[in-house]
Formats: sequence, C-alpha cells, structure tokens
Amino acid sequence: MKKFGLFTVGAIAALILLANVGPLIGLAISLGILYYSFKQLLSAESVFVKIAWVIVLLIALSFAISSFPSVLGLVAAYILFVVYRKWNKSKATIIEESNDPFTNFEKQWADLNK
Repeated sequence: MKKFGLFTVGAIAALILLANVGPLIGLAISLGILYYSFKQLLSAESVFVKIAWVIVLLIALSFAISSFPSVLGLVAAYILFVVYRKWNKSKATIIEESNDPFTNFEKQWADLNK
C-alpha cells in the first residue's frame, strides 16, 4: 500500500514537472540574463552604459517575475526526488542475536580461527 501511495504522489509530481518544463527553462534563462546584467552593471564605468544595463536588468527581472509560477515545477521536482529516495530505500532488517550457547560458540570459534 505504501508503494502505491508513493507511485501516486510521484506520478502527480512528474505530470506537474512536465507541465512546467517550458516556464522552468524561461525562468533559468531570465535568471541567467539577470545575473549577467547585474555583474555588468557593477563593472560599468560610464553612466550611459549603467543606464543601459539597468534597463536590461529590469526587463530580465520582469521576465523572471512573470515565470515565477514555474517554481511549482521546482517543488514538484523536489517531491519527485524525495519519492525516488523513499522508493529505493531498503528496509532495515533487524538481526537478533540468539542466546543459544551453541551459536555463540560457533561465532567465537570462527573468530579464533581467523
């Protein structure tokens, strides 16, 4: 039953992620342009060049803000990652040590022979 729930959550997250691939690409490109324009703004010496980079920065910022709902796709990717980790998580097996004197003797004998 637990695997079915993980499968359902994973399928829903995968569909949301696939629906937001385009906006995610747009967000990544706009954030890259935003970063580059900010770096160029800091290194510019002329006032005209600084004004030009501020205009580019504001345009990239508006694109980044407009594609902000694609953050839902990032959340879906994280949920998909968590589901994948839980799916592949092995169950911990508990090995109880027996108080049987014969098994303890066998373990000690094996240790002595090493």
